[in-house]
Amino acid sequence: MTKGSETTVHPVDEILPPLKMTTLGLQHVLVMYAGAVAVPLIVGRALKLSPEDVAFLISADLFVCGIATIIQSFGMTRYFGIKLPVMMGVTFASVGPMVAMANANPGPEGRGSSSARLSGQGSSRC
Repeated sequence: MTKGSETTVHPVDEILPPLKMTTLGLQHVLVMYAGAVAVPLIVGRALKLSPEDVAFLISADLFVCGIATIIQSFGMTRYFGIKLPVMMGVTFASVGPMVAMANANPGPEGRGSSSARLSGQGSSRC
């Protein structure tokens, strides 16, 4: 937009000062990290996994979030990856069904059936 001889920048396109940009970027990373750690903790606790298995879930989740972030940020092809600086995280949408399945099938048998059902490999019991 132009007003007379001066040009105004839309707030979305504005480049922030380095200190403010760093602060907001750090906030974004911390929120993503908290969400990425919370889901494996909730699911691991519901499945009564050992602390080592929960740590493995958290590590795997952070690894996959990092790979997805790199793919989205840099893009792989013209049609794959948005090429914007975004942080990809895990969704909480699957937590409810996974916890419900874990509560319906407690113990070691429930752990196997919960993950098999989520991957589409398990047989349903009525």
